[in-house]
Amino acid sequence: MEEGEKKIRQEDCNEDNLGSGILTLTNKRLAFDKTRARIIDLSKHIGDTILDVSLDDVTKAWKEGLLIKKVCFTAKAGKDEQTYKFGVFNTKSWLKSIDEAINNNKNQ
Repeated sequence: MEEGEKKIRQEDCNEDNLGSGILTLTNKRLAFDKTRARIIDLSKHIGDTILDVSLDDVTKAWKEGLLIKKVCFTAKAGKDEQTYKFGVFNTKSWLKSIDEAINNNKNQ
């Protein structure tokens, strides 16, 4: 993490296209680290950070789903926009945390 960066939330989750990993929200960015798990010894290993989005680049955040609920956000990726959908435990709380972090980041 960078200087002055504070972790707000972190959760083991699954993204529709990226697979399983750990979603982390800080006061400056959203990051997703890929994980590998082994059933034989019940271990989990954290891999590379495959998603690192500044809160300034997040254009929209929302939640969706009835049975399988997801927190989603769209972020700028160069000239295009990319949408990510994460299956987290408490989508309402995650959405509130993301919105608050984006607003606080804009006010700094």
